[in-house]
Amino acid sequence: MKADPSRSARPRRTLGAVSGLVAAVAGLAVAELAAAAVRPEASPVTAVGGTLVDLTPVAVREWAIGLFGTADKLVLMLGIIAVLAVVAALAGLLAVRHLPAGLAVAGAFGLLGAAAALSRPEASWRDALPSLVGGLTAAGMLYLLVTAATRPRPAGAPPAGTWAMDRRGFGRLVTAVLVGSAAAGFAGRRLGAHGSAGATASRARFVLPRPTVPAPPVPAGADLRVPGLSPFLTPSRDFYRVDTALVVPRVDADTWRLRIHGEGVPRPLALGLRELLDRPLVEHDITLTCVSNEVGGPYAGNARWLGVRLADLLREAGVRPPSQGGPADQLVARSVDGMTLGTPVEAVMDGRAALLAVGMNGEPLPFAHGFPVRMVVPGLYGYVSACKWLTELRLTTFAAYDAYWVRRSWAQQAPVKTQSRIDTPRPYAGLAPGRVAVAGVAWAQHRGVEAVEVRVDGGPWQQARLGAADGVDTWRQWVWPWEATPGRHTLEVRATDGAGAVQTGVRTGTVPDGATGWHSVEVQVKALG
Repeated sequence: MKADPSRSARPRRTLGAVSGLVAAVAGLAVAELAAAAVRPEASPVTAVGGTLVDLTPVAVREWAIGLFGTADKLVLMLGIIAVLAVVAALAGLLAVRHLPAGLAVAGAFGLLGAAAALSRPEASWRDALPSLVGGLTAAGMLYLLVTAATRPRPAGAPPAGTWAMDRRGFGRLVTAVLVGSAAAGFAGRRLGAHGSAGATASRARFVLPRPTVPAPPVPAGADLRVPGLSPFLTPSRDFYRVDTALVVPRVDADTWRLRIHGEGVPRPLALGLRELLDRPLVEHDITLTCVSNEVGGPYAGNARWLGVRLADLLREAGVRPPSQGGPADQLVARSVDGMTLGTPVEAVMDGRAALLAVGMNGEPLPFAHGFPVRMVVPGLYGYVSACKWLTELRLTTFAAYDAYWVRRSWAQQAPVKTQSRIDTPRPYAGLAPGRVAVAGVAWAQHRGVEAVEVRVDGGPWQQARLGAADGVDTWRQWVWPWEATPGRHTLEVRATDGAGAVQTGVRTGTVPDGATGWHSVEVQVKALG
């Protein structure tokens, strides 16, 4: 009987796909091991992910943040791995037909990862090594697997269709490669953990000094303690995180350095952490907000920060603000991962509590929030003020330099807009008729919140009761008692800032300088009986 060509091709396709996937696993595992010896940011998946973040259009990035929230980085990494798996399977299928072409595809991915690594800020030639080693490993494993299974069978060997090895033999080979890959991956993780052990130990040893100027206690009545309402002080573990770092930098406090230099800096400074802490420390409650926060969104948080006044450091370096004849109007902060943020010098030196923070809610900064030192400037969106993992401050002008986000269509100047949010009841909640506590938070950093109003179904605005104010740099809680009647209702909220300006109801998106509009929530009040 004549053999069916389609049936004989199926084992070859399966062989190719499995070989490609297993080779890719081996390549990634070895690349991770190599990255542990270089730096975590040199990992090919991390490097490619960072490059994709840089190249992603603003609208797409904002859509991803809105859809996935703070899980956007995990989704991106999983997406990269999924695409790599598809390409690896295709490379394997190609290799069983034309081995050099399949190997070329595997090697090309190593070159792509190397190019991405070299394009990252603060990159050196060593950053290309993990991707190159991983690509060579993947190509080598693909060659081994495909040739072992497709080379001509010895004369007199029993027939086995198109397989040069029996299924058990091929399975044992695949198992050996996977076990070796797992060992390499485990070793990479252990070495990576060992490499960051110094940073972890330095944070564990770090004891926050007492503030020279402590913050007063949170006023009685600032936290209304309404169920479902955001706490007045956001726990550090719950504080929002929006940045581009796919791997959280773990900086060793013992080796950390800060450089202050640039235009109009007659006395440049270079400080270690202990030298920074020799300056007076102040404590201040400040609400931070991300410019990516949609109306009613979660990217706002309030914390107690401890740090050195940034204006004092700049004056120590001889810096004068533009209003006093200084030549620089922009302070460019640089992170250890190369991120740059541009802050108006005038805002930093106008008397507000702009800090180089070392503490958050009574503890050293968490790694995810910038340990050992970050910037905190009340009244400005984070992308122009809140640089984490700070390592450099350079004085320049807005005309001479565009920071990272400005080059991606965001505004140079970004004061926080007045916003308010309904925390409870939640959207589409089912409520019983009767009195319902409608509550939330409102913020207008460095102007303060003077009033909050709520209305139902487009009716007249009603004054909400405000929690006690803790200065002009924090949000305020509010609550309004609503006598809910059966049916579907729409609740809306608006705030008035300390200058008397009422929050606009005109809806705009986050780009280029923050969203506007009134937050609204639809609820269903059940009928009695």
